[in-house]
Amino acid sequence: MNGTDEVQGTPDWRVLVVGGASGMGKTGVARALARRYDVPVVEVDDIVEALLAVTLPEHLPEVHFWRTHPEAARQAPASVVERQIAIAEALAPAVEAVVANHVDTDTPVILEGDYVLPALATPEGPVRAVFLHEDDEAQVVANYLRREPDAGPQHHRARVSVLYGRWLAAQARAIGVPVIAPRPWEDLAVRAAETVAGAAHHR
Repeated sequence: MNGTDEVQGTPDWRVLVVGGASGMGKTGVARALARRYDVPVVEVDDIVEALLAVTLPEHLPEVHFWRTHPEAARQAPASVVERQIAIAEALAPAVEAVVANHVDTDTPVILEGDYVLPALATPEGPVRAVFLHEDDEAQVVANYLRREPDAGPQHHRARVSVLYGRWLAAQARAIGVPVIAPRPWEDLAVRAAETVAGAAHHR
């Protein structure tokens, strides 16, 4: 990816958040950035699985919601997005604890996931962030189809993703966290790294 795999040395951040809705390319760019900086990736999905394993639905109802109400994923897209926002907000303390641990122990990491909120970022401090947003619903359908061909076209899921992505992007822009388009894929990791560095230098 245009030199992305060349190790760049110790970054000036301790946590680099790669956020955005599902189907935007977060996992691929997070892994490329991890190779670039020779740091590990923490996926928010793993935090969710850990919480599901050690809590009951009555403890964290929002986090357990999709398991206790799987049919809700087929509701109107706007309703599903409201639920995703509620889940992200419920997860925030756990995600913040992971971030704080890496800052306190001075161990750089890439943190990626659908449920990371832009408010985690400290643009002039140790926690940087870049959010990916694709507003073309047809492109998101194509992304899912390429990743999960056996599932067929997932139009409802793509609509949810675009709407949730718009909300995340608006939250990010409101506090000065950069938002970039995933395409072109070929230089996405390079653009993400340069955007994070540029956002820090322009403050």
